[in-house]
Amino acid sequence: MIDGRGCSSYSVSLTSTLQELTKDCLDVGATDGFVWIRLNGKGSFSTSPALKGFVESRMEGGETNFVIDLLDCPAMDSTFMGTLAGLAMRLSRIGGGRMHLNGVCDRNRQSLEDLGLEKLLEIDPDDSAWQGHVQEVRKTLLPLKERDPEGLDAAHLLEAHRKLCEAREENAQKFEAVLDALEKRAEGG
Repeated sequence: MIDGRGCSSYSVSLTSTLQELTKDCLDVGATDGFVWIRLNGKGSFSTSPALKGFVESRMEGGETNFVIDLLDCPAMDSTFMGTLAGLAMRLSRIGGGRMHLNGVCDRNRQSLEDLGLEKLLEIDPDDSAWQGHVQEVRKTLLPLKERDPEGLDAAHLLEAHRKLCEAREENAQKFEAVLDALEKRAEGG
């Protein structure tokens, strides 16, 4: 529970309409040496391509410190968590690279911990430079205009789930059927 509130319950379906998929958005900005990304809505297979593309573009520009603000994110699916894991793994290979998560509700914290991702991601760190003025930072964020509807493909889903398996060996069993189906789909079968 963050700020005295729990997470809402959402069911994530691969058959969601495109209109429903595009209602979630990312707001972005920078402060205290961190690139700040706020998710407004579910962390899902539909929002993860935009997140990944934005973080990768900023990494190519030399940025190594990121805050993913999840205060208004009631739930995350495995593709979104796998995208976070992949980005965190990449950042860990860069000297001093870090990915912080801010505003993580109990439900999302439990989901991250169930997959062993608390070892890759700094979840609500108390000692971060930005902790004292989160509200001010949020007021400066601007909507990310880029959307990548073509990023909703089997290859992206497959990569995200492979990263979850890399993050923790036990996850391979959890996602075995998903990986098999996505591998077939990515191969065109």
